[in-house]
Amino acid sequence: MSPSWDDTRPPQLDLIGDCVHCGFCLPTCPTYVLWGEEMDSPRGRIVLMKQGHEEISAPLVAHIDNCLGCMACVTACPSGVQYDKLLEDTRAQVERNFDRPADDRRHRRLVFELFTRPGRLRALAPGAALAHALRLPRLARSPLAQRVAPRLAAIAAMTPRTPAREAVRRLPERFEAVGEKRGEVALLQGCVQRVFFGQVNLDTARVLAAEGFEVHAPRLPRCCGALPLHAGADPQARELAKATISKLERYETVIVNAAGCGSAMKDYGHVLRDEPEWAERAQRFAAKVRDATEFLAEAGPRAQRRPVPMKIAYHDACHLAHAQRIRDQPRELLRAIPELELVEPREWEICCGSAGIYNLVKPEPAAQLGERKARNLLDTGAEAIAAANTGCALQITAHTEQLGRRLPVLHPMELLARSILKD
Repeated sequence: MSPSWDDTRPPQLDLIGDCVHCGFCLPTCPTYVLWGEEMDSPRGRIVLMKQGHEEISAPLVAHIDNCLGCMACVTACPSGVQYDKLLEDTRAQVERNFDRPADDRRHRRLVFELFTRPGRLRALAPGAALAHALRLPRLARSPLAQRVAPRLAAIAAMTPRTPAREAVRRLPERFEAVGEKRGEVALLQGCVQRVFFGQVNLDTARVLAAEGFEVHAPRLPRCCGALPLHAGADPQARELAKATISKLERYETVIVNAAGCGSAMKDYGHVLRDEPEWAERAQRFAAKVRDATEFLAEAGPRAQRRPVPMKIAYHDACHLAHAQRIRDQPRELLRAIPELELVEPREWEICCGSAGIYNLVKPEPAAQLGERKARNLLDTGAEAIAAANTGCALQITAHTEQLGRRLPVLHPMELLARSILKD
């Protein structure tokens, strides 16, 4: 007998029924844009989610796996279909009830056991620096490498370009407010972010302090659980969510500067909804979470802005623009910087192909989307790109480099730091 969804948080039939199959989502769905296949569209996958209540088939799993989880369909949907919640519950069901091939299981385990653990990432930092010195990421993007070992090539191709000494640098756990104190906030350091994008964390903390906020950046939690959550690794995601709540819930506001992390943390109420001792606690915590740009736009500027004469293309990270519906705030902050010109690429709503672990488990479509995004960004004539997510930064850097014009990818907080901070 074929398996079906179990009774632990299956995709809800009432949410499935909200979809009227109008098709507004189709032109915004990356896989539908690539392939034109109905079952690789949001409305097609919703049909499959309903089928899973009766039977889980290999084709069903393949179409669910093809989804990037970018949530562009949520932005486009006029009926308010909660595809994000449906996909999250569906992926957890797949991981519990479908027997993946052994190599697939091993690869996913490798990704989750490595990228959610900053200590392990730091241990690999010298190797990552050496890999760039030997040009291994460039070799990994060759057709031969992608044909022979596509998943390993994808991991190698996305190796961050971070000096080893920066990867092991620790962030101070407290930053004193400059001038009259406006409040206190906690800053999530994250997993990949703290190791390979530590400068973004440092600039975020210093900008918040310059704007009058005392910043606490505790070493724990090690990871918020976004990567496993968005890929259906439910037990690990829930464990990391609980650890994050336990370590940060004492603060009134929790600042996040990585789009995927913020999206996951704002969803903790849904993640832990069936655990009585955690459900209300998770809801309260989720209400405290703010993206750094969202928080600063609400607070209003206090620190003086100095000119940053640059032409910047703004890239909408999917889990910021679609999942959190934050589009205007980062633009507002960047446009307030004197002499900074902000330009918009074509197809802002189409994912870059990073999408959590997507470019590591589905490297071929991820590469197609990465090249498409890189071309659109290069066509703006910008000298740098602003992007508020680590995965996007790595994906865009790799594909602009492959197209022969590697552009720096800067977090909006790095650009604010250049304008606000004196050193």
